[in-house]
Amino acid sequence: MKVETSPLTRKLSAFVKLSASELGVLERLHERRKSFSAGRDLVHQGQSEQAAYILAAGWVVSYKIQADGTRQIVDFQIPGDFLGLRSVLLHTSDHGIEPIVEIEAAEVQVSDLLQAFAETPRLATAILWAVSRDEAMVVEHLVGLGRRDADARMAHFLLELGVRLSLVGMGSREGYACPLTQYHLADALGLSAIHVNRVLRKLREGGLVTFQGGLVTFDDYEGLVALADFDPAYLDQSRPLLP
Repeated sequence: MKVETSPLTRKLSAFVKLSASELGVLERLHERRKSFSAGRDLVHQGQSEQAAYILAAGWVVSYKIQADGTRQIVDFQIPGDFLGLRSVLLHTSDHGIEPIVEIEAAEVQVSDLLQAFAETPRLATAILWAVSRDEAMVVEHLVGLGRRDADARMAHFLLELGVRLSLVGMGSREGYACPLTQYHLADALGLSAIHVNRVLRKLREGGLVTFQGGLVTFDDYEGLVALADFDPAYLDQSRPLLP
């Protein structure tokens, strides 16, 4: 895959129009590209001296293990996302990262990042934008867990994924392919698997959205937006902010 059409380039281009030299630096960051199997942790919670990764293909789940051994999903990563970036800068990973399907990711050492930031300050600013955007999503997820009912929580989550995927050419207002199971959704949304099944059936029978066979189909996009009170402004991807 050419760096010009890579998911990370597509994502960062929502913030800044990348120059040829900045694309060259991004290409260098993609040099150590590897495949990783589903179900085997890429990063363990508490791990130190690790690399960061740029997810090029596939889906990943970030999670925390509680003292009683239970798992809480924090977020899902899609192509174009950084994996473990915060943990690299903090020296120790505060969460685990596990591929949901087989993935391709480029390993990035701290020295690579620091050199890239020194060479291309605009690229560094774009990556900071991406990290800030991730934080904005965490805030929305907290609001969802605390204030939205189950129907609105599910609708908001599916809409957010759709907007994120559209930025990297993998989704649209019609829908998107999605490898998540009902157990993933339950863990991420603070619901039981039975409740997830009930909510998805209600949304489907209401003519709003269908999630079957690994495919999310928006049957009534505007109706789903209204149900979730979804405003994508926090995703900040309507136009480049820097020329």
